[in-house]
Formats: sequence, C-alpha cells, structure tokens
Amino acid sequence: MKTLKILILLITINLTAQQGGMWIPSQLEGAREKEMKSLGSNLSAAAIYAIDKPSIKDAIVHFNGGCTAEVISKKGLLLTNHHCGYGAIQSHSTTEHDYLEDGFWAYKQKQELENKGMFVTFIKRIDDVTVQILTGASENNSDKENQDIISQNIKTAIKNVKKEAWQDANVKAFYKGNQYFLFVTEKYKDIRLVGAPPSSIGKFGADTDNWMWPRHSGDFSLFRIYADKNNRPAEYSKDNKPYKPVHYLPVSVDGVAEEDFTLVYGFPGRTNEYLPSVALNQIVYKLNPVKIDIRDKALKIVDKHMRSDNEIKIKYASKFASIANYWKKWIGENQGIEKSKAIQKKQELENAFAEKVKGSTNESLLNDFNKLYKEVEEASLAREIWIETVYRNVELLNATFRMYQLELSAAKGKEAFNKQKESTLKRYKGFYKNYSAKVDQEVFETLVSNYFKVNPKKYTPKEILNTNVSELTKEIYNNSSFISYDAISKLLEGDMKTVLEKINTDKAYQFGKELAASFYNVINADFNAIQPKIAVVQKKYMKALMDHFPEERFFPDANSTLRVTYGQVKGYEPKDAVYYRPVSNLKGIIEKYVPGDYEFDVSEKLLDLYKSKDFGDYAKDGKMPVNFLGTNHTTGGNSGSPVIDKNGNLIGLNFDRVWEGTMSDYNYDPEICRNIMVDVRYILFIIDKYAGTKRLIKEMDLVHGKK
Repeated sequence: MKTLKILILLITINLTAQQGGMWIPSQLEGAREKEMKSLGSNLSAAAIYAIDKPSIKDAIVHFNGGCTAEVISKKGLLLTNHHCGYGAIQSHSTTEHDYLEDGFWAYKQKQELENKGMFVTFIKRIDDVTVQILTGASENNSDKENQDIISQNIKTAIKNVKKEAWQDANVKAFYKGNQYFLFVTEKYKDIRLVGAPPSSIGKFGADTDNWMWPRHSGDFSLFRIYADKNNRPAEYSKDNKPYKPVHYLPVSVDGVAEEDFTLVYGFPGRTNEYLPSVALNQIVYKLNPVKIDIRDKALKIVDKHMRSDNEIKIKYASKFASIANYWKKWIGENQGIEKSKAIQKKQELENAFAEKVKGSTNESLLNDFNKLYKEVEEASLAREIWIETVYRNVELLNATFRMYQLELSAAKGKEAFNKQKESTLKRYKGFYKNYSAKVDQEVFETLVSNYFKVNPKKYTPKEILNTNVSELTKEIYNNSSFISYDAISKLLEGDMKTVLEKINTDKAYQFGKELAASFYNVINADFNAIQPKIAVVQKKYMKALMDHFPEERFFPDANSTLRVTYGQVKGYEPKDAVYYRPVSNLKGIIEKYVPGDYEFDVSEKLLDLYKSKDFGDYAKDGKMPVNFLGTNHTTGGNSGSPVIDKNGNLIGLNFDRVWEGTMSDYNYDPEICRNIMVDVRYILFIIDKYAGTKRLIKEMDLVHGKK
C-alpha cells in the first residue's frame, strides 16, 4: 500500500510539472525544448538563448537590480512595470508636477528624464563552472574547509574568465550548492524615464486588488537605455546616444486566447521549492503570522494619514506599496499552502525518500532537519520581529540602525569613520525627503509596544525591558535629532570623538542602539550559527532527491539570475462553483470605478475613450483587453518580465500572481497558481489613444504574430 502511495505521488508530480519551473536559459535543449513545443511553442532553444548570434536573451535586462525589463525598439526603448519605475517617477514628482497623479510622457527625446543611480544589466553569457568550483571540495573536509575552497575557486573563475574590459562577471550557486554557473554581464548606467501612465491606470486597484483576480491594472512604464558613441556602458552624459540593441522584441497586436503558449523571461528573486516539511510548517504557523500582524498595524496607521494629507500621500506612496505588497502576499501564501496541502505533500515525499535511503549515509537527513529547525525557531522569530519592527516599519529606528553602523566603523579608524559618515549623510538626505515624524510617531508607539509583547524574552535586551513606551515616544519625538535631516546633520558635525559623544546622548539613539546591538550580537549570532548547518543538510538532501528520483524534473530555485518559465493562457477555479476567465477588459475598470477614491478613480480621458469606444486597432470584438492569466511559474523579480508568444513576439507584461497561488515560492500547483500580465494591446492603447505619444508607437515593430 505504501509503495502504491509513492507511485501515485510520483505520477502526479510528472503530470503537473510541465506547467512549472524556472529554467536556466542555457540549459533548454532536449526535454525542456520538447515540453515547450508540446505547449504550442515554435521557438527553438537557440532562439531563446545563444551567444554566437542574436537571441531573445539579448532583449532582457535586470532592471535596477530588482525587476526585469525588455528592449522593445531599435533605439533602446525599455518596457517594465509601473511599480518597478515607481521610485523614479516619484523622485521627479512635486506638488506642482505630480507625475504619480498625472502621469509623465516625453513627447520629444530631449524631454526624457535622467535617473541618477539607475542601471540595467544584460546577460552576455552563461557558463557551467560546476567542476571548476567544486574541485578540491570533499566529504572528508570540514564544512568550513569546503566553503573556503569553493569561495577561492569562485574568485579564480571570475579572475580568469574571458570577457571585455567593460564587462563584469559573477558566479551563482544552483541546486543548493550542487551546481554553479558563471554569468558575464554588461551594466548600463544612463537610463532615462520616457513615459508612465497616471497611478489611476498604472496602479488601478492599488492594494485592494493587489494579488487578486480579476485585475485591471495598466502596470507599465517606459525608460530608455543610453550608451556612449561606441554603444558601450557609460555614466550619464548629454552626449550619450540611445542604445542600439543586439536584439529587441517585436510587439504582437493579435492578442491572446485560452491555451496560447506563453514564455516569461526574467530575473525571479527567490524561491524555496525543496524545503523540508518542518521548515514550511515553521514559516506558515510561526513566522508569517507575526510578520503579517506587524505590517497590518503599520499599514493601517500610514493609510489613515495618506488619506487625510496629500503631501504625506506623495511621500509615502512608494513605501506604502512596498510594505503592503508582501503583507498581502504572506496572507495568500499561508492560505494557498493550507489549501493545496503543501506540507502534507512534502511529508509524503519525505516518506518516499526515507524508504529509498534506508541504511545509507542519507538516512539521518530528515531527523537532522527536525533537530535544526527546532533549534533555530526562537532566533528566527526574533529576527523577523526585529526586521519588521526596527528595519522595515519604524523609520526612526531604521535611522538609528544606520547610525549604529556608523559608530561601528569608528573601530577601523578616523578615515573609515569619515567615509562612512559621508555615506550615511547621503542616505539620510534621501531618507528624510520622504519622512513624516507625525506618521512615524504613531507607528513607533504601536510597533514598539507590540515588540515587547511578542518578542521572545531571551532576545529582548534587559536594558530596555521595562521601558514605558508611551513616555519614551513623547520624549523622542519632542527632543531627538532623529526626526529631521537638519537636526541629524548638526548631530554629525565635528570630528569622530565629538560625533560619537553627541549621538550617544540622544534618547532615540540610546534606545535604537540597544536593539541594534541585540540584533548583531545575540539574535543574528544564534541564527547564523545554525543556518550553515541547515544549508549543509539541504545541499545533501537536494542531491539525494535528484539521485534517488532520477525520473523527476528538478528545476533550480530562483536566485535573481536569468530564467525562463513557460506555460499557457488559462483561467482557473479558486473555489467550488467559481471559474475565472483568463482575460479582463476595460469594462471591468468602469464597473470598479469609484469617483475620488485613490484606488479606483478613473480619469475623464479614459472614461471618454471608453464611452466613445475609441480603442484604435487594439480592441477585439469591441472590447479593450487589459490583463490576462497564465500558468507561468513566477515570483518577485519577474515584475516587468516580457510575456512572449510562440513566435518570439511580445504579447504582455508580467506584474503579479493570483492570491490563491502566491504559495508557488514553496509549492507550485498548476491548478491554482497563475501569473497576471498586462495585455500589450492595453499598453499600446494607453500610449497611443490616451497619451497621444505616437512617436513611441512608430518606434516599435508592431506585428501580427499568429500569422
């Protein structure tokens, strides 16, 4: 009977696996290529990734280190999400020229706006360097010895790689350290804002609709890459020219239909598909609930102030969206894991694994996991509480943490201290530009009170254990230098000794210092003492899974490297008697319209276009498509990824997942996991009919991809 259960489990995995996975583009030949073709693709592996000729990879960039973007014209025009460009749009906005509220469009090239510090990265080549990196590592060595050997081998591989002078290289681990790839990259640093719809389009539905379906968001923005006279990376200069790409994506105006092939190409951030059941259980029932609760408390306070004060709304728009994003994601993630019985499935796989490894050196792995995760649980909990309270949500405490790092630099001498002080001041300048002490004071009192209630006593500093939070809040926000940039700048005036004396008399810093010291010296010390042990067991477990289940298809977890994921346009059934169609339309925006509401307001221009049905050539059967669903396996970092059809044309822009399927970072389930994409026809409609930026439409290659 047990053998039958194992067989059923493996058959189920095989049947559903072709709809999941984040694959390394240089490793598509063979089984992956056949799977894509079975889903309707006409693309060869070489069309997707090649180093000796142009391929789709040459149109894909890592956008500013966190999102994805794609080149869609021969003049280096970039398409990414509105939420990926949000910080840049906000930085150019003022109360007089609110580009978040009104949108921004460069009707001439000279109107395109510089973005200091922004960059995009192309992947030029991916090399499998596993043998080189693991040479010398052995089971006879200690874990530390092996890690030292691997680290040195990585340095050697990067030093000796063949590349151009303006290119960079890095090595990343895959399959929990069982495989290594080297990436040769090119980073372009002159990136200019070209266009962005107003938030009423780019962020329609805002936090209420986030992770939900049906969705109606025009979540896109446009940038342009500029290069020097040789088309190479260069810092911003008025003499730079639009980048000439090796390849750019043609844009299909045919639209999508259910079961159409979809390829999403981008830089997914992080997944953990191969965690043991004990780890997933800890995430769902111990860690996520406390993180959700902290963000819930902070978001309610910030939302209240944003709704009553437009200046605060502008300052906190990007921060609020960032905090709300994962708050809602964790809620859906927990629900999805429970609904899909992910923990139970992992336990069934572990039972099958235990049968396979009886009597071998791998027999102890599952018991090792149980012991280590129990040992790390309190430190993990304290660490998440600290991050959510001190680092993420109480801004003043984040500022004290930066100051604590400055104080630590004093141990390296005056030169190091002064360099760090200059860097810290620059950070503070940007930080306080979008800071409100009025908002933060309420967040501080609420979250610090919560900290003392939920934090494990073992990890709460004794020096602050009996703090009267209400009195402390009043004293800090009435007297501390940490509530404004001018005050904190004066605090940092003087030589190293003077500065250190001054900051240590500030009550906010005294309190924040205790929290920071506790994090570094106690919480993180305990957490980091156990994590390497877990990593060693996880590496062995990953290898053993692949060895003992050779018929399975194991894709590497996401690690912010270039990946492809393929699937189809499909609706889904989130619950009994409910079926969601895979395409939403402009009609849905009008149905959700709430005049004056910051999440569901609709501009007069868009209302007029809808009433007159002035959709240009972008509608289908009189309807203007907005978003659509696919079975592609995506995560954070895939925001802005192109959705590519069976012939290599752009058909959409990835920006989200459905709430029921956010658990795909731990357990991809093809029945309910869906990624959400902006239909490229809606993007074209907004650029053309709404903004009237026809020069951008003319710049693209519009094609009928299905023909």
